Amino acid sequence: MKASPSDLAGRLTAAERERAFPNVRPRDAATLILIDRSQDEPRVLMGRRNGAAKFMPGKFVFPGGRIEPGDRRMAVADNLEPAVLARLMQRVRGASETRARALALAAIRETFEETGLLLGNRTGDKPDRFPAGSWLAYCAHGVLPSLAPLHLIARAITPPRRPKRFDTVFFAVDAAHISGRVEGFVGPSCELVELAWIGLEGAQRLDLPTITSVVLHELGARLGAGMGHDLPVPFYHERNRRWLREEL
Repeated sequence: MKASPSDLAGRLTAAERERAFPNVRPRDAATLILIDRSQDEPRVLMGRRNGAAKFMPGKFVFPGGRIEPGDRRMAVADNLEPAVLARLMQRVRGASETRARALALAAIRETFEETGLLLGNRTGDKPDRFPAGSWLAYCAHGVLPSLAPLHLIARAITPPRRPKRFDTVFFAVDAAHISGRVEGFVGPSCELVELAWIGLEGAQRLDLPTITSVVLHELGARLGAGMGHDLPVPFYHERNRRWLREEL
């Protein structure tokens, strides 16, 4: 069963409803849901945020974060599926292929930074030119990020007057596309203190942000419909203090 605006609005916590902050423009961000379909029940990778974090302490989340400048320049092994690219460019000011591609790369980079997992194709060689920082560490392992396997699951914009606002797209990718893992990215002093592969129903019983719970419902519906790239993509946003679920 797919989610509805009431699933989101009706389950917001008191903290999620608070609107006492200066209004800011949402920042572009991306999240990556890794799916393991090697067993009868699909499982997703969830990470528990550090309890000392100022933003969503102790919550279980998918890896993700905002776009960084290097995401607009990073080389790739292959490009987004045309249907995914088209939907990433809908209902966006100043839409461009560069921005859409950067969102996908941000999801892959953030997954590496938070979990140590490398999503992409092993090439054995580093690209001739690549951005410094996390992409430099990523490429040191002979992997180029691969965009073609990414599915677009949902998009959501944080309401006005929240402490942080994001225009977030939620991608999903099969765990078969994990090319390797680097240790030392998860632990007591890290952004994520633990990782767990868990079924969709079990994941709903974790301490989740409300939007994460709603996206899990959307993912279940999409899996049931075959995960085709041509399926509509839900877009959650608020208008006149009412949550809307539209489709891209």
